[in-house]
Amino acid sequence: MVIGEDDVLLREGIARLLTEAGFEVLAQAGDAEDLLRKSLAHHPDVVVADVQMPPGHGDDGLRAVLELRRQRPQTGVLVLSQYYEEHYALDLIGDRPEGVGYLLKERVGDVEGFVDAVRRVAAGGSALDPEVVGRMLGRRRIDGPLQRLSPRERDVLAAMAEGKSNQGIAQALVVTEPTVEKHVTGIFHKLGLGATPTEHRRVVAVLTYLRGNPH
Repeated sequence: MVIGEDDVLLREGIARLLTEAGFEVLAQAGDAEDLLRKSLAHHPDVVVADVQMPPGHGDDGLRAVLELRRQRPQTGVLVLSQYYEEHYALDLIGDRPEGVGYLLKERVGDVEGFVDAVRRVAAGGSALDPEVVGRMLGRRRIDGPLQRLSPRERDVLAAMAEGKSNQGIAQALVVTEPTVEKHVTGIFHKLGLGATPTEHRRVVAVLTYLRGNPH
């Protein structure tokens, strides 16, 4: 993996955390240009990068990983953001949420959750911050299709949008996997979203809905 973060202490901390979790840190970068260069050179399975990096301290880090995904679509990218910015998440995900993660920086403190998110993204899955998912769900129209869902179905939908598998949802909500499967089927039916066999297609469907363009 390659890590992009201009705060040296945080960068070293993330590197140590992930090394201890069994990842091989191939390179570290303190600015967006170096991040893109090293990511292209080392062919990592996953890149962990801050949205805001030098030289511009705007969304330079995000733009670097977007370019990386354009050139190397097989590389997973997990972006860390200091603040909630929905458009960052949507720009990053685009039409291809496999191998993409967007977390608030504070999540790094939850070591187990952070490491799990990195693993999920490296394996081609998705990892969206629960707060981001919650806000995206919360801004939907009161009279929209989301209101057809029961409170438990909304919980399952949020967990699906975070990228959790049925097993992960079952563990988080303390229910059985067959119960989760039943809720997932109900969600797709009520939202008019075609159920598909693979996990990332479920995330595509959820995110399509969250954008306000159900199909």
